[in-house]
Amino acid sequence: MHARRRGEEPSRAGFVVSRAVGKAVQRNRVKRRLRHLTATAFQSAPFPVDLVVRALPAATDGDLQGDFASAWSRCLDRLAA
Repeated sequence: MHARRRGEEPSRAGFVVSRAVGKAVQRNRVKRRLRHLTATAFQSAPFPVDLVVRALPAATDGDLQGDFASAWSRCLDRLAA
């Protein structure tokens, strides 16, 4: 995950989910889950950000929510500094 602080424009997100993650159904499921997690995270963000999330193959059966939450908090901490 990579985030960049922005001005007063709205937050934006991009997702990179390669074929290594799985077949099209699995990739789309991961993207839908990431969009949901991102929308929730943007609501609590103290400032607008640009966010790029790269899904690894473990995203299909791992703890996507926990991994996203920890990466999100790390990115916000770095941007706030």
